[in-house]
Amino acid sequence: MRFLKIAILAVLIVSCAPIRVNYDFDKQTNFQQYKTYNYYDDMETGLSELDTKRLLDALDAKMTTKGFSLSNTPDFFIDIKTRQYQEAQRQTVGVGVGGGGGNVGGGISIGIPIGQSKINRQITIDFVDENKKQLFWQAICESNYNPNAIPGEREERLIAIVEKVLMAYPPAN
Repeated sequence: MRFLKIAILAVLIVSCAPIRVNYDFDKQTNFQQYKTYNYYDDMETGLSELDTKRLLDALDAKMTTKGFSLSNTPDFFIDIKTRQYQEAQRQTVGVGVGGGGGNVGGGISIGIPIGQSKINRQITIDFVDENKKQLFWQAICESNYNPNAIPGEREERLIAIVEKVLMAYPPAN
């Protein structure tokens, strides 16, 4: 019972963290022509090998539910790149010292950061038509990242990211 409570709490925490996604696509593209996909062989995701596998498994599962299939002779390729960055510290406490007398005054103030700065991860997913040699759809996702998360939490987070990213694919022209 205790494990169930902890698992539910972990899912709530992971699901509450915002996932922001920006999309872009070529308006001239006929998205109905794409039914099969694959990944670039030399793809450098920037993730650990295990996180890359988790992300690709989540993508494969979601693409299958959308009617796409993995193929050795695909209609398009998927490229994934990631980068991590720290958000600027927003919470500080100000400490000041001042004094004055007569017609003279002065003071010193400093800001002391509270807590840790958050680590964010940006994941860029490109869909590329290799026959035309052009990018036809792109999603850039930004979300919080916990490098100390347990494997189950990492997997849940990556599944949530894929769900949100592929929510708008194929786009309505």
